Amino acid sequence: MQKVKAILSFVLLVVIGSSANAQVLTLNEAVKTALKNSYDIQLVENSLAIAKNNNDLGVAGALPTITATANNNKSISTIQQNFADPSRNTTKSGVDGNTVTAGLTASVVIFNGYRIMTTKDRLASIEKQNGFLLKAQMNNTVALVMQQYYNVARQQAYLKTIQKSIDASQQRLDIVKTRQQVGVANQADILQSNLDLNALVQAKRNQELLIAQSKSDLLRTMVMPEGSVNAIQVQDSIQVDAKLKYTGADGIENSIAQNPQMAAIAQQVDINKLIEKETKALLYPTLRASTGYNINSTTSAAGFALLNETYGPFLGVNLAIPIYAGGLAKKNLKNARTNSSSAALQYNNAMQDTKNNAYKTNEAYQNSIQQIPVETENYNMSQSLLDLVMQKYQLGQATMIEVKQAQQSFENAGFRLVSLRYTAKIAEIELKRLANQLNF
Repeated sequence: MQKVKAILSFVLLVVIGSSANAQVLTLNEAVKTALKNSYDIQLVENSLAIAKNNNDLGVAGALPTITATANNNKSISTIQQNFADPSRNTTKSGVDGNTVTAGLTASVVIFNGYRIMTTKDRLASIEKQNGFLLKAQMNNTVALVMQQYYNVARQQAYLKTIQKSIDASQQRLDIVKTRQQVGVANQADILQSNLDLNALVQAKRNQELLIAQSKSDLLRTMVMPEGSVNAIQVQDSIQVDAKLKYTGADGIENSIAQNPQMAAIAQQVDINKLIEKETKALLYPTLRASTGYNINSTTSAAGFALLNETYGPFLGVNLAIPIYAGGLAKKNLKNARTNSSSAALQYNNAMQDTKNNAYKTNEAYQNSIQQIPVETENYNMSQSLLDLVMQKYQLGQATMIEVKQAQQSFENAGFRLVSLRYTAKIAEIELKRLANQLNF
């Protein structure tokens, strides 16, 4: 299994390129790799495998039990026998004896208050619950990969904005140097232009560090080598689905019940009710049938019987009726009913928390969606303004302060637009996760 994962990881690295020539890693590739490699998913898969293995009639107690036994005892005894005729009296020491017993017994429960059937239903419910938990973990992994993927995209978009501002600062520095050569710019302008450019270059380096760290987080979730950070490049664009509906028949609010995590919690309510029935069954009689074959052989060097052998089949039934055990069964039943009530309360509490989380997330989603068009227009205008001011500055019709203001406006608008798109995308991912509607 580990070799297969290593091969898959190697193939993915080959597909996405090397550090010298990084290629775009698609979201689909990232999610599929994480689903294949995730340790969290593998742990839940192991729990599901155990639940499937336990969901068996034998574990529930419905199948017969067959037991074979054998025993061989040797003894040295002292025998003293008295008879009516004193001449027959016997007293001996160190008499050898040997007893051999063997048997084959099969037993099956005929009735125990339907406890076996209830236990089998509980085991099936536990398997079903683990299936929901596996789906929930897969959803959580997909959501985490998507969040980390778009975080890299956000950081890369920030870098593009910084690079655009660096280009403007470099152009401004070139203009100042040209003006100095013709004697219309002083050394202060040169120093200020260099300081502004160096500050942006430093910001670029810091941003590249953030990108590398974001990629590392993504690779960690994908269970990929950390050394492949420079080998991947994600898509820069963040496309937001602006058509999500919170209310309505197919809205997010009504789809929360389909969330596998909520389904697992609801399944726990059923499991506790079945445990309650199992506990109640302990108050009923238990009828068990048994059959088998016994062999008993006893030999002695002296005494009444030198050899005694019995063997043959047997058939019987056993009825056990619980009468009194300190009220333990009733107390256990009361506790089981309380646990059932607690499970129902936990489900209601989880549902309320999930709906509240969905409502707040939807508010953030709607707010971001409404702001994106305005911020997009602001970004386009700030870009046009920067280009216009740079042209005017080259012609000597704008000051350095005006250029810096235009640059700052462009950077702020770029950062705000990317942040809004990222916020909206994260809210979209969370809403779809809660509604079990994630796709990639």
